Order: sequence, then structure tokens, then C-alpha cells
Amino acid sequence: MKIAVTGLANSGKTTIFNALTGLDLETTIYPTVTDEPHMGVVKVPDARIDKLAEIYRPKKITHATVEYIDYIGLTKGDTEQNRKVSELIKDADAVVHVIRAFEDASVTHPLGEVDPVRDAGTVELEMIFGDLELVEKRIGKMEQGLKRGKKPDETEKQLLLKCREILEKETPLRDIEFSDEEQQAMRHLQFMSIKPTVTVLNVAEKDIDSEKTAALISALRALLKGRQVDILSMCGKIEMEIAQLSPEEAVAFLDDLGITEPALDRLIRVSYDLLGLISFLTVGEDEVRAWTIKKGTNAQRAAGKIHSDIERGFIRAEVVLYDDLIKHGGMAAAREKGLVRLEGKTYEVRDGAIINFRFNV
Repeated sequence: MKIAVTGLANSGKTTIFNALTGLDLETTIYPTVTDEPHMGVVKVPDARIDKLAEIYRPKKITHATVEYIDYIGLTKGDTEQNRKVSELIKDADAVVHVIRAFEDASVTHPLGEVDPVRDAGTVELEMIFGDLELVEKRIGKMEQGLKRGKKPDETEKQLLLKCREILEKETPLRDIEFSDEEQQAMRHLQFMSIKPTVTVLNVAEKDIDSEKTAALISALRALLKGRQVDILSMCGKIEMEIAQLSPEEAVAFLDDLGITEPALDRLIRVSYDLLGLISFLTVGEDEVRAWTIKKGTNAQRAAGKIHSDIERGFIRAEVVLYDDLIKHGGMAAAREKGLVRLEGKTYEVRDGAIINFRFNV
């Protein structure tokens, strides 16, 4: 799963990307207009994996992962540059939109002054206008084809007309409920404003958990009232410093700041959840591992994440929930309590389920 990190130039998105990935990309004080996308794979923090590793002491520990992509920033009204960014966003499964809320005279703001609510609206409109341009082009091609005697796909045509009406009202597509048929028809169109979005308010250190930040988040919630938007705040500069420390130093640093966990951990978990993802777990002396699946995945399809042979030869899934195993001290005790169940291929896998698949090929 890919998540694009975007925002206006000099919003601090590359700083946050560095903190997420542990990379050390250059951050500039002036907007960058030419660059290549940068990618980094990030572990999804999961205390369950850490606890199970303490119990089983495996040779290998594998967390679920999410891939983040960083690119040049958006610029209001710069069609050419924004088209480059839109191509990246179209290929992503979700978006992390970084909004600048920190003041720093040495770092120029492309719109002159810091105004988080304005910036959030600007990026939202750039995505909406990009989608509208795509819709207009598709409709135009259909009309040209009709003149040549080529009948358009009526389902797609009606969908495009509906989307055009929505976008012309400056409403993002994520705010609208689409039928299963419409969602299927629009899949290849790769709209931007329909992407699930995490909005990150990048604040100054002094404004971490401040009333000012709380007020800004409230204002952003009023502006971005869509059904697939989550809003977090963090200080990108501090988070990058934390990411460069050893685990022991990071804990001490967080304690000094009065913070229980890095904001980045919350961002990663929110990103994972926003994509509709959950993890099931496998345990043993060889490996403790989290496997990523979509919510609603059945046991047989989940088995295929491990190996296609297990899916093909699926017999039963031996399932115990993480909380039950920890509460009773291990698999044997959970089994004695009748908490280990045999489930069939249609069983809907729950987040944190510890599964051993029985199969025969």
C-alpha cells in the first residue's frame, strides 16, 4: 500500500517524511520545483508483536509495513507543477497532507504568510480542479467518439456527469456516497479528491498540545468535513530529532517533553486504518509476524497472504484472539479455556487474531 506525502511547498512534508522513514533527504528554505519522488517503507508500530516476541523469543520478528512517497510540493495555480504531483497522488492509495502551522522567517511560504486553514483549502481545491480537468477531458473524448459513431459507455458517462456536478460545487469526491457499481466504474479514473486523507498540522515545538493548535484542528475539521479525513498535529522538526535517537534516548526525550509516544506512531497507525487494513498474527519460535489484510477478508483468502498453497488446500483456521492469549498466559492455557476455535473458510478475520492454518495440498 502506497501513501503519498503532499502539501504546499515548505510545509515541512519532507521533514516529516524523513522522520517517518529514517532517511535524510535535504530540506530547503525555498520551494523546490524539480526533483524525483522518494520512497520509504515504514514498520507499523504494534505492541502486540513486541509482546508476543517476548513470549516466543523467535528468530525473526516481522511487522506490517506501509510505503510512503515524498515529492515536490503543490503550488497554487501552477498547473504544470501540480500536474506532476497529481500523477504521484493518483498512483497512491491514500494521502498524507502536511499543513504548515509553524512560523519561521528563514523558511519562505509560497503564499506569503502562514495560514493553515487557507492552505488546507488551497490544496483541497487543487485536487478538485485536477479531477474536474480529468472529467472534462473524458467527457470531451466521449463526445468526439460519438461524432465518429462510437457509442460511449453509458455507465461511465453518467458517472462522469455526476462527478462533474459535484466537483463544480468545489466538493471533494470523498464526501459523496457512491454505489458499488459506480465505485467499480471509477476505479481506473484515479481521482485525487476521493483518496482517504490524513491531514497533518505541522506545528512549532511551543504549540504541541496548545490551545492554539486545538483551535486550528477544530477549524480544519469544519473545513474538511469529509467522511474519509483524519486530522493530527505534530512538530515535524521534533519528530525528526526523535527518529534519529536510539530507542533509549527517544524514551528519555519523550519523557522530558511529557509525551507518551511519538506522533509519528499515531500517524502510521491512522494511515494503516484509513486504508481499511488490519493485521492477523502468526507466532512460533521461527517467526512472530503481522500479516496485512483488508477488513472483511475471510480466512481462506487471508491464508493466501502467507502462501497460495495454504489458500488452495485450506481445511480449517485455528484461531485465538490476542487479548485472550495474553490474559491466560499462552496458547496452552487459552486452549484449556476453550478460547482456541476452529473456523471455516468463510470466517471473517478479526484484527489481532492469532491464526494457525491447517491445509492439505
